[in-house]
Amino acid sequence: MFFERLKQGFFGNVRNDFLSGLTVAFALIPEAIAFSIMAGVDPMVGLYASFTIAVSISFFGGRPGMISAATGAMASLMGPIIAKYGLDYLFAVTVLTGILQWILGALKVGRFITFVPQSVITGFVNALAIIIFMAQLPNFAGATWVMYAMVAGTLAIIYLLPRLTKAFPSALAAIIIMTIVSVATGADVRTVGDMGEIRQALPFFHIPEISLSWGTLFALLPYSLALAVVGMTETLLTSTIVDEMTETKSNKNREIRGQGIANIITGFFGGMAGCAMIGQTVINVKSGGRTRLSTLVAGVFLLFLIIVLGDVVKQIPMAALVGVMFMVSIGTFDWNSVRTIGKIPRGDAIVMVLTVAIVVATSDLAIGVVAGVVLSALNFGWKMARLRCETRLNDEGHKVYEVSGQLFFGTMMHFVELFDYSSDPDHVVIDLSASHVWDISAVTAISKATQKYAGLGKKVTLTGLNPESRSMIERVGLSGGSPH
Repeated sequence: MFFERLKQGFFGNVRNDFLSGLTVAFALIPEAIAFSIMAGVDPMVGLYASFTIAVSISFFGGRPGMISAATGAMASLMGPIIAKYGLDYLFAVTVLTGILQWILGALKVGRFITFVPQSVITGFVNALAIIIFMAQLPNFAGATWVMYAMVAGTLAIIYLLPRLTKAFPSALAAIIIMTIVSVATGADVRTVGDMGEIRQALPFFHIPEISLSWGTLFALLPYSLALAVVGMTETLLTSTIVDEMTETKSNKNREIRGQGIANIITGFFGGMAGCAMIGQTVINVKSGGRTRLSTLVAGVFLLFLIIVLGDVVKQIPMAALVGVMFMVSIGTFDWNSVRTIGKIPRGDAIVMVLTVAIVVATSDLAIGVVAGVVLSALNFGWKMARLRCETRLNDEGHKVYEVSGQLFFGTMMHFVELFDYSSDPDHVVIDLSASHVWDISAVTAISKATQKYAGLGKKVTLTGLNPESRSMIERVGLSGGSPH
C-alpha cells in the first residue's frame, strides 16, 4: 500500500513531471528575487524560501502538482516587520505563521472554500491574471526593440512548438533558446543577474535570535495571523483551480497543514513565509506536471540552479521569463467569463467585476476574496428576503394565507406585515407548505403575528410545516397559535 501511494504520488508521470519541474524552477528565480525586494530583504531570503517550501510541500501538501513558494501576496505584508523589528523577527513570524496554519488545517477550516461562490473564484482568477500581466510591464522601462523582439520570439516558441511536438515543454524550450540567442548575440537586454545578487551558498539551519517573551508573541501574532489567512486563502483558491484544470480532487485541510509545516521549516532555514503560486502552478500544469514529483523537482532544481549554475542563470534574459509570464497571464484569465458576462445573473456579474477591481487595486487577495464573499452573501440574502402571499377561503370558511419563501431574519418584518389582522375572520390559517423556518427570528415573527390575532380574540392555525421547521418552533416555543 505504501509503495503504491509512493508510486502514484511521485512516479506516476515521471517524464512530464521532471520537465515541468525544470520549467517552473527557471520561472521561480526572478519571482523570488522580486518578492524579496518587495519585502525589503536580501534576494537569497526569497530564493531559500522558494526552495524549502517547494520541497516541503511536495511531501506534506494535499494537492499534487501545485507549486508553493515565496509569493507577492505574502511579501506585501512583510515590509512593516522588517522595518520595525528586523530580519530575525521575520523568520520568527514565518515560523509562527506556519504553526497557525497547521492549527487551522487541523481544525478543518479547508471547508471555507465551499463558501466562496464561483463568481468570486472567477474574479480572483481574472484579477491574478491581470496582476501577473501588470507585474511584467516594469521590465519594459527603458527597453530597446530587442526586448520586444525577444518577448515576441518567446511567445512564438511557446505557442507554435506544441504544433510540431509536445515531447518537450514549450516554455522551457523558449527559455533555453532565448538564453542561447541572448548570449550568442550579446543582446542588450536585462538579465536575471541584473535583478539582484545570487550567492552560490546553501541555506543553513538558524534559530531566529529574538526576545522570547509573551510581549514578543503578542507583538508578532497579528502579523503572523494576517500572513496565515492570506496564505490559506490563496492556497485554497489555487488548489480549487487546479482541481478544475486537472479534473481531480485534493485534500484541502492536508494542504493547509502542509503549508504550515513548510513555513515552519522555511523560518528555520532563512526563508520568508510563502504559499501556493497560481502563476507557477499554471506553468506546471500546462507543461504536464501532475504529481508531487514536479513540485519536488522544481524546488531541488531551483537550488541546483543557484548553487551549481548560478553564473548561467544570471545570463537568462528577462525577456524570456516575461514572455513565459505573459503566457501564464493569458492562460489564467477566464475569457469565457467575458463572453458570458451579459448572460449570467446581474448580481453575480457585479460581484465578479468588483472582486477583480478590489484585488487589482489593493493587490491584496484576501481583501478581494472576503469582499467578494460578503457581496455574494448580501446578494443572496437580498434574493432570499422575498415573500409571496396568496389568500383564499377554505371549505370551512376560514381565511387561508399561503406564504411562499424563506423565513429568517431577513424576512421577519415582511412576514409580520403580510396579514390584515383587524379585517380577518375569527379563524385564520397560515399555510407554510412552501416556506421554511430557519432561525429564531422567523419563530419570533410567527409569534408576533399569532399574538396580534390573539389580542383581537382570533384563532390562528399553522399548517404545512416541514419536520425541520416544526422542530425549530417546538424548541423555541410559539405564542398565540397552534401548529398542525
